[in-house]
Amino acid sequence: MRPCPAESVDFDTTQNLYIEGDNLEVLKLLQKSYFRKVKMIYIDPPYNTGNDFVYADNFADPLARYKEVTEQTTKSNPETMGRYHTNWLNMMYPRLRLAANLLRDDGVIFVSIDDVELDNLKKLCNEVFGEENFIACLVYDKNRKNDAKYFSIGHEYMLVYFKSTATMNERGTVLRMTKEGIEEVKAEFERLRKLYDDDWGKVNEGLKLLYSSWDKDDPRKSLARFTRVDEKGPYRDDGNISWPGGGGPRYDVMHPVTHKPCKVPSRGWIYPNPQRMKEEIDRGRVVFGQDETTTPRIRTNLFEADKEVMRSVHFSYAQTASQTFNAIFDNRRVFENPKSIDDIKKLVEYVTVKDDCDIILDFFSGSATTAHAVMQLNAEDGGNRRYIMVQLPEVCDEKSEAFKAGYKNICEIGKERIRRAGAKILEEAKQANSQLKLGEEPKPLPDVGFKVFKLDSSNLKIWDDSLIDNEDIATLFDRIDGHLDGLKPDRSNDELVFEILLKMGYPLTSDLSAFDLNGLTVYTVENNEMLICLQPGVTAEHVEQMAAYQPKKIVLASHSLADSSAKANAYYLLENQNIELKTI
Repeated sequence: MRPCPAESVDFDTTQNLYIEGDNLEVLKLLQKSYFRKVKMIYIDPPYNTGNDFVYADNFADPLARYKEVTEQTTKSNPETMGRYHTNWLNMMYPRLRLAANLLRDDGVIFVSIDDVELDNLKKLCNEVFGEENFIACLVYDKNRKNDAKYFSIGHEYMLVYFKSTATMNERGTVLRMTKEGIEEVKAEFERLRKLYDDDWGKVNEGLKLLYSSWDKDDPRKSLARFTRVDEKGPYRDDGNISWPGGGGPRYDVMHPVTHKPCKVPSRGWIYPNPQRMKEEIDRGRVVFGQDETTTPRIRTNLFEADKEVMRSVHFSYAQTASQTFNAIFDNRRVFENPKSIDDIKKLVEYVTVKDDCDIILDFFSGSATTAHAVMQLNAEDGGNRRYIMVQLPEVCDEKSEAFKAGYKNICEIGKERIRRAGAKILEEAKQANSQLKLGEEPKPLPDVGFKVFKLDSSNLKIWDDSLIDNEDIATLFDRIDGHLDGLKPDRSNDELVFEILLKMGYPLTSDLSAFDLNGLTVYTVENNEMLICLQPGVTAEHVEQMAAYQPKKIVLASHSLADSSAKANAYYLLENQNIELKTI
């Protein structure tokens, strides 16, 4: 993978990646460096429509196939063909197998799909991830199609699998999301209490107006059940205090006014003992009636109970997603059917931890909605998540709006979206920090940069092993001379360094710098954990000086050391210090 700093943003500092290339080959290259390091994978693979099947793999010569695809050669997969489903599944299977290797043991994968391949995809995922790791099939209601002949099929699915359900159970993992609309209610509550000077009746009426402005299908509508208000915010006091299913503990709970035992619910108390009940009473979470004849109830404060489990059915209107995307490109329709940024952002927030530097991978990146969602979420909650986007540079049709706008392929659209969205997110974050009150801590600015890499052949020369005449010694010597420096003529040492990172199992975002060592350029990786020198003229003294940095590995070009004797001396010198020597 060749680095492209000119197309990147903050190339030297960002932790985000945008990789341009066939995702099958890219996933192969990522195996060693990102094995079990990815927290979440989201993919929206091309649905099996039978047209423009650009992911028809050629395992004999994948790079030739990749170049063929980028020149807009596509293959159809018509329903009349006996292998209609097989071709699509053959495309998905190796990619999912490779992706599974990258997931952490507590990782999660989401795969969007429609009716055509849902059944087949689930069988495929059961084989790759294990049937026991299937978690849910989410349904997204997109839009109504009034021109449909029989039924308006306006929904899509999303299969969800854990890498290891056993690991999640061992860790006691419980997934919860912030209730939709909670921040909006908090802001309105603060505004109303200041406006009405803590007149809770008027504050309550104001909140009810907000609730009534939401449609009945709006996921925020559930907040309207918090019908009471006091200094702690909206609350409800109708919670059942009895033991689920019956047979719960029975003990005396004294009424705070009459000081007589309250009526015990028929199923027993929900709290296991008097001590726990007293704790909840002291915290104000138990509401008593006028006297002991009424069973107490549980109080729930909205701003304390602001988390909820995610529903399996979602309303996500395609038109809204398109309008949001088009606005980024000055209202030009340069991409068809972009995913909703809010949908992806909710998934990322649901399964990742903001401070854990979780990696989110999308290897069917498309318009780069996932990258946008990660940046937006980090800006909102101060998180340190990072993303890896992978996209085949499918060529835009010359008649398309994208081509007319100057975008030759989908990757150009995705990269430009990240640039524009990132710039806006960063500006909004800076503006928010500038408006903080005295004493308030500013939020860290989000990482809106990304390193661009493009799939290509190795930077190293490949030995020409074609037959030559026994008498043609000159040709043999020419080949040897041309192969001595190892690098292809159009490649640089900087490009080779990133190839070495992957070969040695280091991420492409590793801390990388260079320093001068007596006339030699030495690259240092992850605070001297690995040193790389690709120049000729390395002596035993140079090797000894590099060893003084106490790296775990030293990587040298095969032509760097003067002769076999120097190589042997270097090997034994480093072996005595438990430093691994690698030559390329």
